[in-house]
Amino acid sequence: MKYSLVTILVFCISLVCFFLSTQARWHNHTKHKHIRHPHKLSNISHPPSPAPAPSDPSNDGNSHDSTGLFDVRNFGAVGDGVADDTEAFKMAWDTACQSDSAVILVPYGFSFMIQSTIFTGPCQGGLVFQIDGTLMPPDGPDSWPKNNSRRQWLVFYRINEMSLQGGGLIDGRGEKWWNLPCKPHKGINGTTLPGPCDSPIAIRFFMSSNLTVKGLKIKNGPQFHFRFDNCRNVHVESIYITAPASSPNTDGIHIENTNDVRIYNSVISNGDDCVSIGSGCYDVDIRNITCGPGHGISIGSLGNHNTHACVSNVTVRDSVIKASDNGVRIKTWQGGSGAVSRITFSNIHMDNVRNPIIVDQFYCLTKACTNQTSAVFVSDILYTNIKGTYDVRNRPMRFACSDSVPCTNLTLSDVELLPAQGDIVLDPFCWNAYGDLQTLTIPPVSCLLEGTPQSNLNNDKDSC
Repeated sequence: MKYSLVTILVFCISLVCFFLSTQARWHNHTKHKHIRHPHKLSNISHPPSPAPAPSDPSNDGNSHDSTGLFDVRNFGAVGDGVADDTEAFKMAWDTACQSDSAVILVPYGFSFMIQSTIFTGPCQGGLVFQIDGTLMPPDGPDSWPKNNSRRQWLVFYRINEMSLQGGGLIDGRGEKWWNLPCKPHKGINGTTLPGPCDSPIAIRFFMSSNLTVKGLKIKNGPQFHFRFDNCRNVHVESIYITAPASSPNTDGIHIENTNDVRIYNSVISNGDDCVSIGSGCYDVDIRNITCGPGHGISIGSLGNHNTHACVSNVTVRDSVIKASDNGVRIKTWQGGSGAVSRITFSNIHMDNVRNPIIVDQFYCLTKACTNQTSAVFVSDILYTNIKGTYDVRNRPMRFACSDSVPCTNLTLSDVELLPAQGDIVLDPFCWNAYGDLQTLTIPPVSCLLEGTPQSNLNNDKDSC
């Protein structure tokens, strides 16, 4: 009887081990399957249960478990918000980068301080940077190492197929950077004072492709929160960006020379543009964004210092802009060249926005800018189903186009903008703007010119 009981016990233990081993293999296979196809990550609503336990740092030289999970603590990260965890993150990155379908884990319940760092690829592919805890830089310019770049904090360079995701927080600790004497809001009447003025971009992707940023919260960036330069196939989904309305140059997402971009289902509240689209961008789709306070959703500024700029095929739709300086804006400098074309702003609700619809081809940050003969050509812009209220300090629509290079083919349909206070509806403003109305608008737009201007026949609109 005793012998039989032991036999049964051994058999049961073996059965449990087999079951767990089978589950581990199944979980490992599933993780690899989804990481190889990052565009499917949006279908994952729950983490695996139970979550893989962190491995023992002393168990082997690889410091990772059998599922391809690389916990930064296993590389020496402390996570107390004080210790410098930079080297641990670099080691975790370098190791995971050489593994197929790896996950770098920033665990929940810990705060990791890391210095300005460049995470360099190319990697094996399918890399996931899972931020469930908190990441933060040194606290302000005085704490920033003098030999580190003050222009950027975390840079991902030459990465193909990566997901930056999780339910954690990226805290840019920007307040001390905003308070530098050189910042515009510190001087008398908006003037600046002398002194160093570089402030780091929080998260920058450079020369990378097939990127997903999903689920993260990021706050108080010293400057831009996210910036994508020379990237392709970018998907930003369900992120939350916040900074005070007075924080200078804290754009939520900026893209430059980047194409095939999707920015969906996110909330952005900051001190500058919620989304800003620079030169060289095309095929951009922005949908279901709640924006404000801030400076709205902008194309530009373009053409500064007589540069050539091209932006095309951009759609902003199904979004809310509230308590913002601007709604949907196109801004270019005098003296530039190139073109902005095939832009659609559709189904957007304005809530007490100071300039709901604006094209400004006289964009200038000082009073010293002079009129020039060349300009970025603006054409084929559609505004449809844009409704809500505007701040009575400004006109609800403003189309200020270049003297020598008029805007053409501006189309308005189902536009209804009423004052947030009072009952006096201000007239729209037009200057050298050509277009038409598909429906009556509120307020009526009677200042658009008809036809095609003769002066546009010889400009460089086709040079893009």
